[in-house]
Amino acid sequence: MNNQKTTSLLFFLLLGMMGFAQDDDGQYITFNDRKNVVHGVYLGLSTYFGEIEGEDTYIGGLKVAYVANRQFEVGFMANILYSEQNIFNPRTNNNDDIVAVYGGLHLEPILFGKNRVSLSFPILIGGGGVGYVDHNAVVNDENVDLDDDDIDAVFVLEPGMNVLFNISRYVQLEAGFRYRVSSRIELAQSPVDRINGFSGGIGVKLGVFNMGRNRYKKHLD
Repeated sequence: MNNQKTTSLLFFLLLGMMGFAQDDDGQYITFNDRKNVVHGVYLGLSTYFGEIEGEDTYIGGLKVAYVANRQFEVGFMANILYSEQNIFNPRTNNNDDIVAVYGGLHLEPILFGKNRVSLSFPILIGGGGVGYVDHNAVVNDENVDLDDDDIDAVFVLEPGMNVLFNISRYVQLEAGFRYRVSSRIELAQSPVDRINGFSGGIGVKLGVFNMGRNRYKKHLD
């Protein structure tokens, strides 16, 4: 009787092990089950369109960032801004536009980073310079000369929101909007005292995002 019970128990245990093995796809062998931080790094390019004092404004951006666990980015971002203000300058008798170059710390918390489509909240904290350029010189693609009276330092805080599209481990697209807040511009006879304003646009990130590959799993042939 005891031998029959032992044989029956071994039989059911064997069936259970076979069922468990069939549930696994049999393609990987796992060396450990600890949770690993997924690292990434990328170079990003972006273009945005907005307004300053109701006039068309164009922004081009470049950023380099490190991505931790597809949940947070930290890096450096630089922007070039051009706004078609067409403001009369009595010192030069020209109509001037605004140009600004600014950059600084880039931070970007990410929600649902493991999904194909995720949501993020980037913020730029930094500064640069802002000034006026001759509108006709820019339109005619002529050399633009600036002196100290035409440029002022500016602090910029630029939060926003992006929708991220994870195309592959190497490519990510983004689309979103941001709002730019600046310190006061102190330029002679300037009717614009800040470069505040909304802007919206798109961007592309090229790098290695490591979209969830487990380096502790080995593929079985």
